[in-house]
Amino acid sequence: MTLTKAQIVNSIHEEIGLPKKEASDTVETLLEIMKTTLSRGEDILISGFGKFCVKDKKQRKGRNPATGDDMMLAKRRVVTFRCSAALRHKINGA
Repeated sequence: MTLTKAQIVNSIHEEIGLPKKEASDTVETLLEIMKTTLSRGEDILISGFGKFCVKDKKQRKGRNPATGDDMMLAKRRVVTFRCSAALRHKINGA
């Protein structure tokens, strides 16, 4: 099951008692800060959770899967996530 933004807002509302509107605004603000930071090429480190990193991919040769034709894929940026040791232990039940 996937955790949605609405479910995060509901969890904040139930666990902290924050009104849903304020919880929603908080989640939206946090996500906007993260998007802005990543779009500037900066990494995000959340202690005990993990690190979001922006990586540059070089231009490379690829293949169109529909036609089989060779093509050049443009350089691009991708976001990667590396979880912290604490999160890894929690996921693995240790």
